[in-house]
Amino acid sequence: MQPTGPRPTGPRPTGLSSIGPSPTGPASTDTLATGAGTAPAAGRAKGLAALYYGIAFHLCLLVFGLTSLAWSLPAGLLHRLLPRRWGEPLGQAAIATGFRFFLGVMRLTGVLRADLSALDALRREGGLVIAANHPTMLDAVLLVSRLPRAVCITKASLWTNPFLGGGIRLAGYVPNDAPLGMIRRAATAVQGGRQLMIFPEGSRTRQAPVDAFHRSFAVIARATRAPVQTVLIEAESPYLRKGWPLFRRPALPLVFRVRLGRRFEPVADPDRFVARLESHVRAELGGG
Repeated sequence: MQPTGPRPTGPRPTGLSSIGPSPTGPASTDTLATGAGTAPAAGRAKGLAALYYGIAFHLCLLVFGLTSLAWSLPAGLLHRLLPRRWGEPLGQAAIATGFRFFLGVMRLTGVLRADLSALDALRREGGLVIAANHPTMLDAVLLVSRLPRAVCITKASLWTNPFLGGGIRLAGYVPNDAPLGMIRRAATAVQGGRQLMIFPEGSRTRQAPVDAFHRSFAVIARATRAPVQTVLIEAESPYLRKGWPLFRRPALPLVFRVRLGRRFEPVADPDRFVARLESHVRAELGGG
């Protein structure tokens, strides 16, 4: 929607839209030539922009794939060789560095505009549960790029993914395949001073602003007595939302904003705790 306001009072613009009776005589051939060339020039510019963004978009995907694969192979070996007290901090920092590099390429090419600065306030905090809404598949990349000590709860299928599996295992991320085991491992990470990053919706949002929250994060917070920091991800693009294919190019640039919500101390009743957090996140994202 274009802003409204008073009509401009300056001279009429040149081009086809200004052709008409003139108080000083007929329109000149220069004016006609300028107007005739406007549409083709605009079309060429639009075509060049589309070509550029198409190349830049697929270049970014290539960078992500190559860097992920290049780290996954040695990380899988290091996971077997290094003790956890050395391997996990190394793995977490390496993933954060790789994600930061990937987002830097996206910014440099104009594919991405993202304000992630609010996350810097959490960078040095430990023993914290971070609960974020989950609009797109890029959410973990955005958050982890600024949180090098984060441990994520991930899909179990990613542990055997050739591009991500080695890095995930080395970093000590937590698979979501067995609920009790997941809660135990997540609690251990929080008690060890790490930041546990979890998406309480369980998967990407189907019905905006958020889907119903699961209670696992509340159980973990109660078991560890760790505060829960809500994080709000605002995404303007439909790219990589539920059902959007990886290689289908959206309108660019992608625009994201991440901000901090309220911090909650755990309570004895997980269901009441979940309801409070979900209500807060829903209200902050404009859902009531």
